[in-house]
Amino acid sequence: MKNNHLCIIGLGYVGLPLGVEFAKKYEVVGFDINSQRIKELRNHHDKTLEISDEELKKTSMIFTSSVEDIRKCNVFIITVPTPVTQNKQPDLGPIKSATRLVGSVLKKDDIVIYESTVYPGCTEEDCVPILEEVSKLKFNRDFFCGYSPERINPGDKTHKVTSIVKITSGSTPAAAEKINKLYSTIITAGTYLAPSIKVAEAAKVIENTQRDINIAFVNELSLIFNKLGLDTKEILKAASTKWNFLNFTPGLVGGHCIGVDPYYLTYKAESIGYHPQVILSGRRINDGMGSYVANQVIKLIIKKGHQVQGSKILILGLTFKENCPDIRNSKVFDIVEELKEFGCHVELFDPWVDTQDLMEEHKMEMTNKDCLKNLKSYEAVILAVSHGNFQDLDIHHLKSTKTVFYDLKGMFEAEKSDGRL
Repeated sequence: MKNNHLCIIGLGYVGLPLGVEFAKKYEVVGFDINSQRIKELRNHHDKTLEISDEELKKTSMIFTSSVEDIRKCNVFIITVPTPVTQNKQPDLGPIKSATRLVGSVLKKDDIVIYESTVYPGCTEEDCVPILEEVSKLKFNRDFFCGYSPERINPGDKTHKVTSIVKITSGSTPAAAEKINKLYSTIITAGTYLAPSIKVAEAAKVIENTQRDINIAFVNELSLIFNKLGLDTKEILKAASTKWNFLNFTPGLVGGHCIGVDPYYLTYKAESIGYHPQVILSGRRINDGMGSYVANQVIKLIIKKGHQVQGSKILILGLTFKENCPDIRNSKVFDIVEELKEFGCHVELFDPWVDTQDLMEEHKMEMTNKDCLKNLKSYEAVILAVSHGNFQDLDIHHLKSTKTVFYDLKGMFEAEKSDGRL
């Protein structure tokens, strides 16, 4: 085990924390094609805020965007994104590019481990042929593969990479054992050795699909109870007094996991002739919640006597979840686009979001924090993400004004808002 020289491909929310932990035991090189990201990490700063500046100063992990720096590595761990296209089809571009890169430096007896979320069969059916083609080596004779799905929860300082049970698997029994032992050296919560790579792939993709379906259910409940004039949060609070009631709350379902992974499973299902019904139904509900929220706010604006065209609306919170800076696939932007179609003037503020990232990804600008001092100057204020920063938000006076306050996640008491899911 001491001879392992690891290379982490992709230094985002998954790869960086994993690499930092492995660097406490082994020689580790972190590779990313984004030279700006490499520069940032070399300057001891992680803009995802998963790793502190102090931790980066202490780590022995080497950061590079040069292929030459990873040639001597013998274990390659691929942690690149696996998004979907606009048509909700798996986009294997990043993982295939990373695979070609690894194939170009692959040597006899090397191990390639995938952590990116994929559909069952992707590792061996889509990635291994690329490794063989580029390296000219033979799978399970000259090199071996494994799959160990990531379970990182961005912004969660309790459930870190080492304290979450890790599923491992390998392409041969011997490779599986080596991979399991490797992860066991850093995962204090323990590992679970799956019987095959496909089982590990399937386990990962259903984890987030299960959450997606459960959230879709409470979102649909919210749609029903809203029409009945009932408060969904109060109903869920009452129902949760039963010991086996599942604790899910309504909301926007975005990010790079829950809002994406179900499409990988449905794609695979349809490729073998099965059309999923429950999974896709849940996806339709969740994908439509941004539009629903925008329409609810418009109705409240009209109810308070405002003209919709040209009304000023402030949206607080842009990330896909609370207390993290990640705006990838955030469904808050569905609300923004829908309100703009109504002719509203929308302003955005989120203390967690990097303004440059917002401009690069969405071509949008952010207003400054002074907006918080004058909330009543807006026709509507939407609290879209329940960041801890917003706990002291002065919204108490809004109820007596003509400003609509929509508390999407129910961060405040029901009587202090005009609407919520």
